[in-house]
Amino acid sequence: MKVAGLDTPTLVVDLDRLGANIADMASRATSAGVRLRPHTKTHKIPEIARLQVAAGAAGITCAKVGEAEVMVDAGLDDVLIAYPVLGAQKLARLRALRERARILVSLDSVEVAEGLGALGVATKSPVEVYVEVDTGQHRLGTAPGAPTVDLARQVAGIRGLTLVGLLTHAGHANSVTNVAHRRVLIEREIDDLLTTQALCAQIGLELVEISVGSTPAARLEATSPGVTEMRPGTYVFNDTATIDHGVATGDTCALHVLATVVGRPTPERFVIDAGSKCFSSDGAGTSGWLRVAGRDDLTMEFTTEEHGVGTIDLARGGRLSIGDRLLVIPRHVCAVVNLFDTVTTTRGGEVTGELRVAGRGRVR
Repeated sequence: MKVAGLDTPTLVVDLDRLGANIADMASRATSAGVRLRPHTKTHKIPEIARLQVAAGAAGITCAKVGEAEVMVDAGLDDVLIAYPVLGAQKLARLRALRERARILVSLDSVEVAEGLGALGVATKSPVEVYVEVDTGQHRLGTAPGAPTVDLARQVAGIRGLTLVGLLTHAGHANSVTNVAHRRVLIEREIDDLLTTQALCAQIGLELVEISVGSTPAARLEATSPGVTEMRPGTYVFNDTATIDHGVATGDTCALHVLATVVGRPTPERFVIDAGSKCFSSDGAGTSGWLRVAGRDDLTMEFTTEEHGVGTIDLARGGRLSIGDRLLVIPRHVCAVVNLFDTVTTTRGGEVTGELRVAGRGRVR
């Protein structure tokens, strides 16, 4: 079947572009001598995680225990849960996972560390942990320097844990499209991490690993001295955000929402059968937040739940008819994938199969 023959709206991924994106990031990591541990929250699909490992990734990253369960069930055996695991129910699930795979966990509090330590003691197998550092996003993580050193000292003293290193996510760099400005932020991020690492060494804590994340920052982070691991996720598909950051182009966007033009209420306006329940509301209203592949004469203006509304640049000779199919590049692929049960795979405009989004909804 041709892609244009699919029912809509549907999520489609170009396998050639996907493969090229996976190979490119793996090559960058290898060239920089940095371990690649891609974040699977972007695709939530074990088959794609296996492609990443086959291309050279040393392991994978997940956000939640539920995502890790999906990946371990599929045979992935080296997983970082980059999220604090807290509470008896989650610790019980983590214990079961650790019987089948190597599981590392990041944390930023003594409370989480104590729960993980008790698990390590009970299983006679210390839990490997990272201490998360807040290098500017102001989400999770302790401040660089003394606050993180103090936490690392306390974590190192808890039985049942092995403190392996420092972890951060430069999410604040994702809002910066100017490359020079982003470079300054990344340099500051790495300096904060290395300074904190050195301070830890002064009190006898030799933290070997420095783990960083984020697709927009990955290329700069990978070549920064001291970094041992990077955790980009969005790069497998790319989206209009990574295009705006200058780390992707329309030709490297592997994932699209295929939609049908269902309305032409005025000469300038068109309506497609995909709305916020397909694209999410991330980035809504910003210029170029949704882009129609290969159609610069079309501009997506806004969405409601089931409708996507756009305009046609008639001065450029734009033409569009009811029934036409459009491939739309989303703003934030991670959120979009989580809205679909399946992804249709394509190659050269032909449908090749379907992948289940096995990690969809695994938010616990």
